[in-house]
Amino acid sequence: MKVSALGEFGLIDLLAKMISGAQDKSAASLQKLLIGIGDDAAAWKAEAGTQLVTTDSLFQDVHFRLETTPWYELGWKSLAANLSDIAAMGGVPEYAVISLAVPPDTEVDGVKALYQGMLDLARRFGVAIVGGDTCRAPLVSLTLTVLGKARDKEGKVLTRSAACPGDKIAVTGALGAAAAGMEMLDNKLKLDAESGRQLKKAFLQPEPRVAEGQTLVGLGVKAAIDISDGLIADLRHICECSRVGARVEADKIPVAPAVRKHFGERALELAAAGGEDYELLFTASGEVMDKVRTKISCPVTIIGEIVAEGPGCVILVDKHGRRIDLSKSGWEHFSA
Repeated sequence: MKVSALGEFGLIDLLAKMISGAQDKSAASLQKLLIGIGDDAAAWKAEAGTQLVTTDSLFQDVHFRLETTPWYELGWKSLAANLSDIAAMGGVPEYAVISLAVPPDTEVDGVKALYQGMLDLARRFGVAIVGGDTCRAPLVSLTLTVLGKARDKEGKVLTRSAACPGDKIAVTGALGAAAAGMEMLDNKLKLDAESGRQLKKAFLQPEPRVAEGQTLVGLGVKAAIDISDGLIADLRHICECSRVGARVEADKIPVAPAVRKHFGERALELAAAGGEDYELLFTASGEVMDKVRTKISCPVTIIGEIVAEGPGCVILVDKHGRRIDLSKSGWEHFSA
């Protein structure tokens, strides 16, 4: 069935029933929900403390192509990007609203798969999908807004503006797999089955580091960002906001094994500038960093140090201290 045959209100009713039947009613966010989908706005019981909100838009042929991104994975990834922003603040995600625009000849099964991807990820983190909007458009577009809160009553959150000279710079997980996965799919590269599976999953179904972000706050980390635009570009965001510089050792950057295996000399560039890994990039004193590395279950790698010189400047060096200049440093929507 096409969306045009179902109609706007038929689609809304279908999605409302699908969401209501799929969500975990015991989740804390749903326990506080007063009014969900079906009214002019959602409503829930608020708590004292620091509230968080983030929003993100994805447009067909700008952020994704339906030829390489199935509907289910598009739903998963669109929510993951927003959850990762909450994770980068060390927060607890609670509610999501979704605005969807599709062409009238879109298959209803595709839209259902899109929402199923979001629902499956939302369930893992106790996030309630509580509404949104639908309309027609020449291409598919998605705008998600996620609301959350600080993990404790003190309202502590991670920010981009709290890095200090002398702080160590660290990242969770491994980098470059998402960018490599996109290249693999776009260029129809033939890799061994396991590498192909890993890279495809990294690109289409990233894992937001929500629990890890909350742990960082609890251990005293103050500065963080999620890696969406690319390691160097996102570290530059921290440096600009904190008015500091950074020195990164290229050989310390944790490149995903499948990227090293199949992309050779380009592996470093994919890891340092590829983006969409949705790992956490953070800074802290050596003492705090030692605690982090013992408390977080995923790999944590120290890759450099914050410096006072050159505010906003990120320098990448090799093992001999020589500067490395990459052809690009990350994603920027309006660059030439």
